[in-house]
Amino acid sequence: MGEATRRTVLKGGLTATAVGALGFSSARSAAAATTPTIHSTAEWNARPASGAIVVENHKPTYIVVHHTVDPGNNTDYSLAHALQISRDIQNFHMDTRGWIDTGQQFTNSRGGFVTEGRHRSLEILRGGKQHVQGANVGNHNSECLGIENEGLYSTVDVPVALWNSLVQLIAYIAHQYGITPEFIKGHRDFNSTECCGQVLYDRLPELRTAVGQQLGLSVARLEAPEWPLLKPGDTGPQVMTAQRFLRAAGFGVPTDGVFGTATAAAVSALAAEHGLSRDSCTAARASDESGYLGSDVWPLIVPRGRSAAAWRSELSKE
Repeated sequence: MGEATRRTVLKGGLTATAVGALGFSSARSAAAATTPTIHSTAEWNARPASGAIVVENHKPTYIVVHHTVDPGNNTDYSLAHALQISRDIQNFHMDTRGWIDTGQQFTNSRGGFVTEGRHRSLEILRGGKQHVQGANVGNHNSECLGIENEGLYSTVDVPVALWNSLVQLIAYIAHQYGITPEFIKGHRDFNSTECCGQVLYDRLPELRTAVGQQLGLSVARLEAPEWPLLKPGDTGPQVMTAQRFLRAAGFGVPTDGVFGTATAAAVSALAAEHGLSRDSCTAARASDESGYLGSDVWPLIVPRGRSAAAWRSELSKE
C-alpha cells in the first residue's frame, strides 16, 4: 500500500465524522492538559523527507495507538536510546517501506521520552487546526494521528514510564484538537493487524478513562464492540461464522471452526482483491499477518441488511 489513500467514509463501522469527534471546548480543559516534552526531528537528527509532507486542512478524527515490535522490550530507558529508535524507525520506513518519511506522527519510548516522527507533526499539532498526513493506518491516514510505542505488547504490559507519557501525550493531542477520549483507537480497529498488541489493546478503555481524567471529561460508552480479530490457529464460533461468510463470498473454505491454511489463504486473497493494507505498521515484522481477519475484512463478508454496529455486537456474543 502506498503512502495513504484518502477516504471520506471509514470502513468497518467507524462512522463518526470529524464534527462528531470535536466534542468539547479546548478552553474547558486548558488547565488539565499538560504540555509534554516532545523532542523534535532536529533533536534526533532525522533525515530530510524524500517528498513533500502533506498537511491536511482539517483536524484528525482519531488518535491511534501502535506498538513498534522491533526493537522489542528493551531495557535501555535513556533519552539517547529514544532518539536512536526514532532514527531506526525512520530508516526502516524510508528504506524498506519506501515511504517519504517516518510513518507515524509521534513515537513514545519505553523510558517515557516522546519524539516527533514525521516532519512538521509537532509544528502542526501546536497550531491545533491542521493535520500532518502520516502512513501508519492503511486507507485511513487522512483521519488518523498515530503514536508508535516502543516494544512488543502481545503478552507483556507496558512500562509505567511509557504508560504515563502516553496518557500525557494523548491528553495534549486531544486538547489541541478537541478530540474526546472515545476516539482513541488501536491500529487493529482499522486494519487486520495484531497491533498495538493484545495487552496494550485490552488497556485502551483504561487509557480513555485516564485521558478523560486529565481533561476533566467523562468517557461515553462505545456504541458497540469493535470487530474481532481472528488469526490462523484460532478456533471457535467466530471462526465458523467467518468461514460461512467466506463460502457465501465464493471461497471454498471448510466450516469447521478452525482457522487453518485454507481460511487464511481465502482471507489473503480477499484482502488483495480489495487492495487492503497488510504492511502499514511495523507489527507485520513480528509475524505474517497477511491472513488475519479483522476490522477491514469483516465488512467485506458480512451479509447486507444489518448495520456494522449490529454485526459487531452479534459477533461479540459468539
